[in-house]
Amino acid sequence: MKVPRVYLVTEGGPEMDLPAALRAALAGLPPGAVAVQLRARGVPGGSLLALARAVGEVCRAASMPLLVNDRLDVALAAGADGAHLPAAGVPPAEARRLLGPGAILGVSCHSAAEVIRARDGGADFATFGPVHDTPSKRGYGPPVGLARLREAAGLGLPLLALGGVDAGNAREAVAAGAHGVAVIRAWLAAADRASAVRALLAAVGEGAP
Repeated sequence: MKVPRVYLVTEGGPEMDLPAALRAALAGLPPGAVAVQLRARGVPGGSLLALARAVGEVCRAASMPLLVNDRLDVALAAGADGAHLPAAGVPPAEARRLLGPGAILGVSCHSAAEVIRARDGGADFATFGPVHDTPSKRGYGPPVGLARLREAAGLGLPLLALGGVDAGNAREAVAAGAHGVAVIRAWLAAADRASAVRALLAAVGEGAP
């Protein structure tokens, strides 16, 4: 599988029209240019499944892979392309067994040891961070910084830098060894979501029309 270089992570609940936000963000992009992680913490299972199916329709129409955060059951029921595991979630090897060899499997990592565990468990890639300070990641401790990103990037698993990453600093993450970037606010809070995603693709060296 092609590991994404730009990974659009969602947040927010049913009050946000997430399918519309994604439709705007993905408009005009070449197939497979980005991947999407559906992350909607606190949403009950039934509502999450309905949201995953709605978001999945948007992703399929744009030929972009969809991964569901944490909930392997929802990922399977919604026909998603894969799942993304929290660092303390289901062990990657167990998730791989349940999802099958063809599914895309990502893991959230905050240390070199977690990257090794994800790699050895059959993950395709990991997000690594928080690289910079960001409100949504302060509960995970201080930023890991570029030096630890560089160290972890040498462990043989493609890493997507996460945490305070945007089009203005994505290049330095790639220069430190990251395969690409994972973002929340950089696309979701943008006034022009399509332009924001194109700027991220350009910053990591993936041109977009």
